[in-house]
Amino acid sequence: MKIAPVAMFALATGLMAAPLSAQNAPATEENTILTEGTLTAPPVAEKREHSYTHHGITISDPYHWLKDQSYPTIDDEDVLDYVKAENAWFEQNMAPRKAQIDTLFEELKGRVKEDDSSVPQKDGDYLYWTEVAEGKEYRLWYREPVAGGDKQLMLDENVLADGKDYFRLGAFSVSDSGRYLAYSYDDNGSERFTARIKDLETGDLLDDVIPETLSGLIWVKDDTGIVYGKANANWRTDNARLHMVGTPAEQDIELYKEADEGFRVGAGLSSQEDWLIIATGDNETSEVRIVPSNDPTGEQIVIKPRVKGVEYSVDIRDGKIYIHTNDDHVNFRLATASLETPGEWTTAIPGSDAFYLTDFDLFKDFYVTEGRLNGLDQVQMRSYEDPAAITPIAFPEASYSAGLSNNPEYDVSKLRLTYESMITPDSVYDYNIADAKLELLKQQEIPSGYDASLYTTQRVNVTARDGTQVPVSVVMRKDRPMGGPLHLYAYGAYGYAVPPGFSSTRLSLLDRGVAYAIAHIRGGDDLGRNWYLQGKLNERTNTFNDFVDVAKGLAKEGFTAEGKISASGGSAGGELMGVVLNTDPQLWSSVAAHVPFVDVLSTMLDESLPLTPGEWPEWGNPIESKQAFAYILSYSPYDQVSAQDYPPLLVTAGLNDPRVTYWEPAKWVAKLRDTKTDDNELLLKTNMGAGHGGKSGRFTALYETAEEFAFILSHHGIDE
Repeated sequence: MKIAPVAMFALATGLMAAPLSAQNAPATEENTILTEGTLTAPPVAEKREHSYTHHGITISDPYHWLKDQSYPTIDDEDVLDYVKAENAWFEQNMAPRKAQIDTLFEELKGRVKEDDSSVPQKDGDYLYWTEVAEGKEYRLWYREPVAGGDKQLMLDENVLADGKDYFRLGAFSVSDSGRYLAYSYDDNGSERFTARIKDLETGDLLDDVIPETLSGLIWVKDDTGIVYGKANANWRTDNARLHMVGTPAEQDIELYKEADEGFRVGAGLSSQEDWLIIATGDNETSEVRIVPSNDPTGEQIVIKPRVKGVEYSVDIRDGKIYIHTNDDHVNFRLATASLETPGEWTTAIPGSDAFYLTDFDLFKDFYVTEGRLNGLDQVQMRSYEDPAAITPIAFPEASYSAGLSNNPEYDVSKLRLTYESMITPDSVYDYNIADAKLELLKQQEIPSGYDASLYTTQRVNVTARDGTQVPVSVVMRKDRPMGGPLHLYAYGAYGYAVPPGFSSTRLSLLDRGVAYAIAHIRGGDDLGRNWYLQGKLNERTNTFNDFVDVAKGLAKEGFTAEGKISASGGSAGGELMGVVLNTDPQLWSSVAAHVPFVDVLSTMLDESLPLTPGEWPEWGNPIESKQAFAYILSYSPYDQVSAQDYPPLLVTAGLNDPRVTYWEPAKWVAKLRDTKTDDNELLLKTNMGAGHGGKSGRFTALYETAEEFAFILSHHGIDE
């Protein structure tokens, strides 16, 4: 639920014997699959009586059976038959669009530089970078000695992914000495990663195998040990463990175990790499402990015991602790403390109503703060000696996305930054500290050509129904007439701010006359921490109202018209799509909902699910609170489906998705098919070998995007 939206990929599924409603039932016009392999109608899921009662309220859930009771094993034939039948219906309905999909795919692929590389970055005695080769789906990881010498291929993801339907590299960590590489991978989308260790001097893969990790891999104890987190039975990382190189994983030492089932545990190193930092927390409360990295099993120091609602993170420089916290201001402050009294915090940078302090990084001679001012990214150089001495890094455009990038070393004379805008491709800069100048190192290349002068972008404010001004980033071609089709996107949860960044894929919509808008709605933290708080828990409906009001406002301002607006969102953004489909179906020409979190009430009532306990601070706990139960029920998309006309809808899911489980979109689509009063297109595509992020690989992912765009464009009446 905490993942940004994904695109879709055309899975080559075969037709199966019959959809679920046909099991043990006579063939009817609604449920028959023709013998020549053509469906006469969409699958109709069987209703099976099921209900549950909480707080005296009984909810009927006739599609509950779509949750395989042996989950996370999914082997119920009825469930699989229904999912496959929906995939067959998806393939059949997308087939007439094949020419346009192929055209779009070639466009998208033509904007990808097939043989590309990242900008090398120095870390110790080596320069490190990645490359992608022509025709390859995955990256190659290289390094070469700073002093000179041949480049070395450390890891080829294509080899690891060979023969697999899905592959994702997780952690990638080179030891301080440069001898060992620790990495992890997931080859089925379940987000249970297997960690391995490679000797970069010999090229040999060590016998060490650490299964079911879900974390980074942190080298400690003079490169003899790795600290990591193991996923428990419910995909929760509630621990920090130490693996000693050359020993069986069964002998790994548990450094910390979290008792609160809603908290997650993570680990990292301080800037000087002399302290191991173990952090635990949920979406609103945190607690941090530290221990020397050369003695990870030693006595741990708790910085400050957890206090509900107080978040903090730490780093350490020369024995002084730096703390980023919201303890006395919603927009966070930066404080310091000593190792002797780590819980006594002194303000270094006070909290501000105007400036939202989002992060900080410590370096030898200076430190850097990041944040947002009026919703725009800020990167500021700061002095240890004089807190009032601030050097902001200036960026060239009025609306943009910028921040620190890969800066692995502590003693530096340059900072690596990334920068982009709605019309400026992703750019990598070095900021030379001595002369305060930005040096462009690399800008994303568009092989098929890109002329920024053809496009225009602007940031507009739309007044929501409660009077709040909601910012919107809009990009379109300069020759596009006002009032034409527009695509609206948002996420609106977990304090994630959607940046006004560049997308080469988006050009395929823009060049066909579709404007693209990002609604910076409440639930994200685009305008500060309060912007996030105003879209969570009992104010969650602000998020949905903002999105609808932005759509109506853009129409009122002449950018588009009601009924000419397509929309998309994924995960929590998919929940957003589900709500606005129920409340304002007439607004949308079509909607794409990716891995949508739509069965909110049932999921928040099921504490056995991987993420549920940690999600209660975001959505509320309907088990304990009748008020939370009623409030979630009032907007939960699955529960609020009603007998009305709905616009064309494309829904995606991942069978192995541990975040938004496959049965949420499956149940939602089944209920929509049974309840809605229109004949508009309703498609469900479940990736059978993938998880929350959809298909892996850069080109297979592009094909998913081509399919989504073809669906959206066809319902805008654009078929070329």
